[in-house]
Amino acid sequence: MKYHRLPEKKKWLKKVLIILFWLCVWQLASYLIHNKILLVGPWQAFAALLGNMIRPDFWKIVMFSLCRIGLGFFLALFSGFLLGAFSYRYPILEEFFSPVMAALKSIPVASFVVLLLIWFGSASLSFFISFLIVFPNVYVNTIAGFKSTDRQLLEMAKVFHIRGWKRFFYLYRPAFMPYLISCLQISLGMSWKSGVAAEVIGMPKYSLGERLYISKIYLDTAGLFAWTLLVILLSFLFEKAVLYLVKSFGDWKPFVKYDMDAGLSAKSCSGVQVAPAVCIRKISKAYDGQQVLKDFSFTMEAGGHYCLMAPSGSGKTTLLRLLGRIEKPDSGSIEGVPERIGMVFQEDRLCEGYDLITNVMLAVPCIKNEKKKGRHRQAAREADRIRQEALRILPGDCLDKPVYELSGGMRRRCAILRAMLSGADILIMDEPFNGLDESARRATADYILENLNGRTLLVTTHREEDIALLDGQRMNL
Repeated sequence: MKYHRLPEKKKWLKKVLIILFWLCVWQLASYLIHNKILLVGPWQAFAALLGNMIRPDFWKIVMFSLCRIGLGFFLALFSGFLLGAFSYRYPILEEFFSPVMAALKSIPVASFVVLLLIWFGSASLSFFISFLIVFPNVYVNTIAGFKSTDRQLLEMAKVFHIRGWKRFFYLYRPAFMPYLISCLQISLGMSWKSGVAAEVIGMPKYSLGERLYISKIYLDTAGLFAWTLLVILLSFLFEKAVLYLVKSFGDWKPFVKYDMDAGLSAKSCSGVQVAPAVCIRKISKAYDGQQVLKDFSFTMEAGGHYCLMAPSGSGKTTLLRLLGRIEKPDSGSIEGVPERIGMVFQEDRLCEGYDLITNVMLAVPCIKNEKKKGRHRQAAREADRIRQEALRILPGDCLDKPVYELSGGMRRRCAILRAMLSGADILIMDEPFNGLDESARRATADYILENLNGRTLLVTTHREEDIALLDGQRMNL
């Protein structure tokens, strides 16, 4: 334990020594200039700060400036994020607001200050300036963060009917949080600098800007430094508090809420139903003019096990994407595919920052319980059930680790478990045994067969042995 603490202590010691060095430089410069109007030393500045703190109106000044600038910042944060999220959802809004954001970022702050003084007076000037500085940055970075969400995860969410808050918290949130934090690290300091500068110009009563201006009029350099140090301290504490709250939101693991999907009955949630035959009739699909599938037809009988074998690039994955409703065929039709599909993609497509249990629970539908305590009990029962199922094909020490710490084979089995427990009526797996050794391959194949419960299974593979493992029927493209 001491070994881990030592580097952290060294970092703090280094920071303290650096600060002391510059304080000494400051004090030396003050001593050499020897003019209290031009420059005072750190001790005089700190003494003036302590003197200001015993003023009867000190905390009133601090709170008024903090409320004005803080309120403008938080309003910009929430409105910028909400408008950014809606603009991502409805691209026409991004186009509509694009000229406004360009204007807000390019118009000088001084122009805003003059206009706002004319329109609203000085009392709320720092509030508006803080808002106008932060709002466009949050808006632009929110859109960029949402657009950075992994397309493959969004396709996975579409297949497994992961919607609403579950999609927001577990797919979008990890994508936009780095953008939001980076934006806030810049915007927090800018909001305080611009807000206090606006107060210096407008001089509203009981404001830090007013005290800075008065110190300048009376050539009170010590007071000027004292109020400046206070602004720096408030800005630092405000930044740390906001970033702590935002990062806590990013690290928060919300309750995995279950919602009843439209068209799903209680029976389909508690168990599985045998899907009807799936009829593929003369489907064709091309990408950029290159034909991948052409007039392909096949019928999968209900409850059948089918192993699709074909050379790489012949359209196996494309066929599975069409069956999973991720894409539409150029021509032809696919009939009989049930509403709920369990799919193992060629990639694992897992939420990297969450453990195996959470990844599986996201895809599991259950009847919504209106009572909060009931929902939590239901979630606990479902987590226990998933854990017991996972132990059949995975070691217990990996179940509570984030999936980015797991090996490729463990991640693959997690993806298979998600498909098996998703309440799907048909299972589609794209080379599900990639990355598994022979013993894990056999154990996983046995698990799949034992838990099919009459469901139709379609698997793509390059190995003849997999057909025997899954008791499958060969299917050629």
